Amino acid sequence: MEIWINPACSKCQSALSVLDGEQADYTVRHYLEDPPSALELEEVLRRLRLEPWDITRLGEPVAAELGLAEWPRTHADRGRWIQALAAHPILIQRPIITVDDETAVVARSSEAVLRVTR
Repeated sequence: MEIWINPACSKCQSALSVLDGEQADYTVRHYLEDPPSALELEEVLRRLRLEPWDITRLGEPVAAELGLAEWPRTHADRGRWIQALAAHPILIQRPIITVDDETAVVARSSEAVLRVTR
């Protein structure tokens, strides 16, 4: 299991606490320092069964600079979104946990974290 975190994020800290409480075996990826590639994002999105706009933090200043709120959300535009996330990892919703069984979850609640630990 791997968890993508921003150490300054309270949701990330909460997710780590739940993982520790469950004695889960995991590795931490500081995704702002070690950003995922477009290919890695494609894989995580497949596992999450989500689209790139579903995991995009539209409240970030760079999202406003890029005008992301106005970008089309179609299959044809999917690659453009993924490239934006790869170029600006601050836009990626956090924390994301990927599990060895090929699943993943956006772990913004304790319940979401617990779903992948049991």
